[in-house]
Amino acid sequence: MDKSYAVIIPTLNAGKTIRHLAESLLEQTVPPAEIVVVDSSSEDDTVSQVRDLPSVRVLTVARKDFDHGGTRDRALRSCTVPFVVFMTQDAFPCRKDCMKKLLEPFGDPRVAAVCGRQVAYPAASAREKAVRAFRYTDETDVWGKEDMRRRGVKAFLLSDVCAAYRVSAYEAVGGFTHPLMTNEDMLIAADFLEAGYLLCYQGKAEFFHSHDYTLRQEYDRNRKIGEFLAKYGNRFENGSISGEGLRMVKTVTLQLLRQGRIPEVFAFWANCGARILGNRAGFKAGSKEKN
Repeated sequence: MDKSYAVIIPTLNAGKTIRHLAESLLEQTVPPAEIVVVDSSSEDDTVSQVRDLPSVRVLTVARKDFDHGGTRDRALRSCTVPFVVFMTQDAFPCRKDCMKKLLEPFGDPRVAAVCGRQVAYPAASAREKAVRAFRYTDETDVWGKEDMRRRGVKAFLLSDVCAAYRVSAYEAVGGFTHPLMTNEDMLIAADFLEAGYLLCYQGKAEFFHSHDYTLRQEYDRNRKIGEFLAKYGNRFENGSISGEGLRMVKTVTLQLLRQGRIPEVFAFWANCGARILGNRAGFKAGSKEKN
């Protein structure tokens, strides 16, 4: 099987990190055929940091024209390889065999996409480490439409922080919905399952990625998610998003208590409150717009 692949990385003012990330990808045991940096008209030296690297191609988009679905779709369709890996500028492979592990499940021709495991950076807060560990375990699973009830909302687990796509399957379902400002990965996961493909979570392909968001940042982020769910939530009726959220709160709280991190518990609860308020505000706004 031809496992040639490209890595696509949307960027915005990533000058401090993008070269290190690109170099780490080129040093993988299975390196990419090319790295496509899709830059939203950065104001720093993002583009100049990578332009001299081998196998790196830069696509520039006007910042006002960026959207998570459409911009990624344009970048993918500019590639000529059978597989594409999407990453974000703030993710980083934990080991040199991450891409090899991420591509392994494509040995099954029914697998349309593979999601890697996200591990919190060492400097992340205890609550962020606990949240990542809850959401992204070290176990590997493969599932199809018939498994949606078993997995719940995790049936749609596909994060473009570190996810590989079979290009033929992507094209068969029509690609990312666009314009779309968030959760393009979750939506195409539903498309893949409805079309009869399999999805895979590869717990052995580990990538550093974490955020210690402020309450305002968490609110704004989840407001966008709420708007998304108001429009597309019917696509995920077999998965209880609220139920999974409650399990996360319980699991993370107990873990922090066992560690004796009482201040982190209160910070985590405040963070969850910002998520809930943002989600509800976004859902309300999205529902009005839909009607």
